[in-house]
Amino acid sequence: MHRRNKLFVTIGLVYGLLGGLLMLVRLVDPILLPGNLPRIHGHMMLLGFVLMTIYGVGLHVIPRFGGYPLRSERIAGVQFWLANAGLPLMIAGWITYADWLVAAGGALTLAAMALWGINMILTVKLKSPLDAK
Repeated sequence: MHRRNKLFVTIGLVYGLLGGLLMLVRLVDPILLPGNLPRIHGHMMLLGFVLMTIYGVGLHVIPRFGGYPLRSERIAGVQFWLANAGLPLMIAGWITYADWLVAAGGALTLAAMALWGINMILTVKLKSPLDAK
């Protein structure tokens, strides 16, 4: 498995654990931590845990299911950095109530999603050696 894909899955697990811990702390003392905690938790679990895991597993598995090479390792690398910059910016925006940080992080996250989709579409549209002739 490519190192980047392992990092996606590892980072996804870290986000899942931190998102769960965040809500446990909130249950103990609702005013201990600043910011919009329900939004932070939701995005840590969905964009962090779920989507990062999908990125890592998808980049590894989807090309192999069809016998295709990944269309662009470069796109996948850029996508990795965009995804891992976008979510922390969104979280920072919700902690500090800075909407511009949330918007910037959301734009980076959306760009990462678009790059992943484009890379997957281009990957499965290639002619595979396993395709019937």
